[in-house]
Amino acid sequence: MNTDIQVYRQRRQALLQQLGADGIAVVFAAPEQRRSNDSDFPFRQDSYLHYLTGFPEPEAVLVLNGREQSSTLYCRNKDALREIWDGFRYGPEAAKETFAMDAAACTDQWQNELQAALKGHRQLWALWGLYPEHDATVMKLWHSVQQSAGQRAATGSTIAPVALMDLSRPLNKMRLIKDTHEQELLRRAGSISAQAHIRAMQYTRPGVFEYQVEAEILHHFMQHGARYPAYNSIVAAGKNACCLHYVENKDAVQSGELLLIDAGAEYQLYAGDITRTFPVNGRFSGAQQDVYEIVLAANIEAIAAIRPGADWQSINRAAIRTLTQGLLDLQLLRGSLEANIDTEAYKRFYMHGLGHWIGLDVHDVGGRFENETPILLQTGMCTTVEPGLYIAAAPDIPAHFHNIGVRIEDNVLVTADGHENYTHEVPKTIAEIEALMAG
Repeated sequence: MNTDIQVYRQRRQALLQQLGADGIAVVFAAPEQRRSNDSDFPFRQDSYLHYLTGFPEPEAVLVLNGREQSSTLYCRNKDALREIWDGFRYGPEAAKETFAMDAAACTDQWQNELQAALKGHRQLWALWGLYPEHDATVMKLWHSVQQSAGQRAATGSTIAPVALMDLSRPLNKMRLIKDTHEQELLRRAGSISAQAHIRAMQYTRPGVFEYQVEAEILHHFMQHGARYPAYNSIVAAGKNACCLHYVENKDAVQSGELLLIDAGAEYQLYAGDITRTFPVNGRFSGAQQDVYEIVLAANIEAIAAIRPGADWQSINRAAIRTLTQGLLDLQLLRGSLEANIDTEAYKRFYMHGLGHWIGLDVHDVGGRFENETPILLQTGMCTTVEPGLYIAAAPDIPAHFHNIGVRIEDNVLVTADGHENYTHEVPKTIAEIEALMAG
């Protein structure tokens, strides 16, 4: 059996064990999305379904039967005519073999078969709210089974699910810890992303447009096996860098400005997410350097603190202290360090968090708290570290600081003995950046 497929099978088996004999679960493929008129966006599989199957097609449904400890995939039938127009389909027979399923059938059978399988289970698990159109169908099936069970029919089980359970709870915990297969894919996504950022630094010069820099990034992604970006790339020069989710990428970049690039490749559905900020003309001004060094210090300190057992909330607080002290040193804030932290005055210049989980989704699932208790870092977790400072032009801000936006973001895996910054290839010290751009 293909090693990759075995990984998906092991995940299903682990989830089935958690469901137990009382549980049955249903997971849906992502819907196809209309772009305009009769043109669709490229299909991207639902992350949960991919995590459990690796199956790449739309209109698929996975049913996990805890009582039988079995997995059934429902997918589109083979269709020679549609394959001429739209491309290859596995069909149930090939899907069962290729993806190591216990059973497979055509998509149009899932409702009847799920309804029959619900009898005998006390818990119905689903990703409620993710695809509301499917929720309505599943609830209708559940209600029908409940009614028939209430009538205590002479044939068949009289047991019906009495609890609707949130499947994201066990799945998110599983996805929070990246297995070795996922770690390799994340490293590859990170490396492709890193080299694309280097290409962008080497390409950038005064007068080019932000979208031209973006084109260099996308070119590198695709040339190295990452067909799509993990998210809309941010290529933001000057004042645009002070807009956190600027994605228009339409302006010409000017000498004297900083260019902030937040871009990551999606490699086999796993995300890279890197931000670098550098001077368009290759040399930092004094004010740009002052701001940059504060953000860089927070980035380096936070990464150094990542290890098993560490508290992310403590790492986040330390980064806030570093950034706030830097703002005080630059006289962009006034008063005491503690007062500026207590009143959150720093949020004028640093308004987002220190980082997020990363994996199949660029903002990956898992959360930072469990029942209001901080989740401590564990081996296999993967997080971004992305402090920033954004100084928009304002009457009370000295002119030499106007429109300086800096963010420095890396992707970090928690390892048994500490951490691995697997996006370290991209230069981030001032000396390294200036040397790269001068070369």
